[in-house]
Amino acid sequence: MHEIKGGNVKALARAISFVENDHGGYESLLRSLNVKTAAPIIGITGPPGAGKSTLTDGLIGELVKDGKRVAVLCVDPSSPFNLGALLGDRIRMSEWYNHPNVFIRSLATRGSMGGLSPKIIEITDLLKAAGFESIIVETVGVGQSEIEIAGLADITAVVMVPESGDEVQTMKAGLMEIADIFVINKSDRPDAELFEKNLRLIMPPGNPGEQKPIIKTIATEKKGIHELMQSITTGLRHEKNNERQLALLVEKAWQLLIHKKMKNVNKFELKERLRAAYTATDFNLYRFVDISF
Repeated sequence: MHEIKGGNVKALARAISFVENDHGGYESLLRSLNVKTAAPIIGITGPPGAGKSTLTDGLIGELVKDGKRVAVLCVDPSSPFNLGALLGDRIRMSEWYNHPNVFIRSLATRGSMGGLSPKIIEITDLLKAAGFESIIVETVGVGQSEIEIAGLADITAVVMVPESGDEVQTMKAGLMEIADIFVINKSDRPDAELFEKNLRLIMPPGNPGEQKPIIKTIATEKKGIHELMQSITTGLRHEKNNERQLALLVEKAWQLLIHKKMKNVNKFELKERLRAAYTATDFNLYRFVDISF
């Protein structure tokens, strides 16, 4: 733990693998953490192909320019064979991999339906304990089920492109609610203005000053990145004045409790027990669950 606090990147990487793979003793490591820190978690989410990685690359640049130590977690789809991150290293962020103030790690969803890694809460706390001043979590694009990020991030930016058009109409029950900031990336494409107008029309009603910001960017050209960073900074400053931090803590505690309760549930064993039970004429799934757990 002392090495992690001292900024030893190799020790941090080992500790993340230790936690991610449930190695014996990892809970003792977590209990030793002191993570009462103001390091904000910035969530970047949205559909595949919206340019999230390129935007994240630009935000790293803004934070590094400000003298901040930045950690980035890129949550990727899992390999069906080894449950590791499928995309691995992010080519678009390659310039930051050897930067002394930047730590980048790819994580696998491992079957999680909410777009995040099952151990994301513990890993972000490790990063806070390691002294990083900003943490960016870029989630896998899995559509409307990608709402877990709202329970982890201090502020969430939802990234879309002008071609998202029809998708906006179905967003109210999903990404619409979790966004603190909307980003229209690739805004040099046709219909960007119309897309922004339609987005504003379906945003929840509120006072003009309370409307969620919409930032237009062209991430590949670094256009709009500075404005996005300013909007994130303003949003984080505002959030300190309400109970969001407590709400986030409640959500994190809830998720940790769920994972702890499910820790001893082995899917293979469950399958075998069901194989033996479900052929019975009086089989009832709910009674089976009550008896088994």
